[in-house]
Amino acid sequence: MATIKDVAALAGVSLGTASRVLSGSSQTSPDSRARVTAAAKQLNYIANGPARSLRRSRTDVLGLLVSDIRNPFFSELAHAAEREAQRRGYTVLLANADEDAEQEAAYLRTFASQRIDGLLIAPQGSDVGALRALRDSGLPLVFVDRAVDGLDVPTIGTDNEDGIRRALTWLHEKGHREVAFVGGPPEVSTGHERRAAFLRFRDELGLSADPRLVAHGDFRAESGVEATRAVLASGARPTAVLSADGLMTLGVARALREEAASELGAVEIVSFDDLDWFDLVSPPISAVRNDASAIGRLGVEALVDVIEGRPGASHRVTTSFVDRSAGGAAGAGA
Repeated sequence: MATIKDVAALAGVSLGTASRVLSGSSQTSPDSRARVTAAAKQLNYIANGPARSLRRSRTDVLGLLVSDIRNPFFSELAHAAEREAQRRGYTVLLANADEDAEQEAAYLRTFASQRIDGLLIAPQGSDVGALRALRDSGLPLVFVDRAVDGLDVPTIGTDNEDGIRRALTWLHEKGHREVAFVGGPPEVSTGHERRAAFLRFRDELGLSADPRLVAHGDFRAESGVEATRAVLASGARPTAVLSADGLMTLGVARALREEAASELGAVEIVSFDDLDWFDLVSPPISAVRNDASAIGRLGVEALVDVIEGRPGASHRVTTSFVDRSAGGAAGAGA
């Protein structure tokens, strides 16, 4: 673990200056702040005083860092985690990374400097440095929804392969062969896993392998619009679109609505993530039901196990499929 002396040496400043910068004092020059901040980031520096106090005492406080609090999936996950934590006698401090790696890093530094007993996090990408440093500081960690390769941390997530299989099998049975896929960012584990599963089951089911049918966004609504427009602008003519998350499904629907007067107006939409409004649109949207509540509950359970010295168990939560098509068993899992 890097120390404040290491940061000061790399930045070329005194120990006192480094301490003032890292404590947030304004009594430093802009140049010193920039150099110390850059050195701390390069060394993955984490203030270790509170970390030592964590080993001496309990605070009954957990941190929860979600990817995007505006995403209904993460809102539901946070709600379930909070209820489970309260049931076990813990309070939860919630933070939002806003699908931004730099904002995530800032919150990781904040949580590392606070007296919390453990941290639940949906990591942004594949950069393991700060997360490894946090784990090595002794702070109990559990990943929820997303994982990071190369880091041995208990992970509670969705069976993404199973969910994509359910969606594509349903579309195949309905006669669709030209199925477009709007995936998430490939550097995020859920984006990578869902895309890999789509390509695998697309080929196994004999669906079109036209590369123009595959695009990706960033798990936000506007990226779903842009990705869908890109597919259509390429000249591809899908009969169905499978979106890799609920917010991007909103974007897909908006983009296809722009084409409502054309032959694309009847394109079927399927979502990975089931949102409340899907049965209110016409036609309603069928979806893979991704159990965010179970992930939140199990995440807290695993984190408390780690805090209390027991091994935290990783778990893949199974999905179900909600068929809202005409004649489908709306609301029923498959």
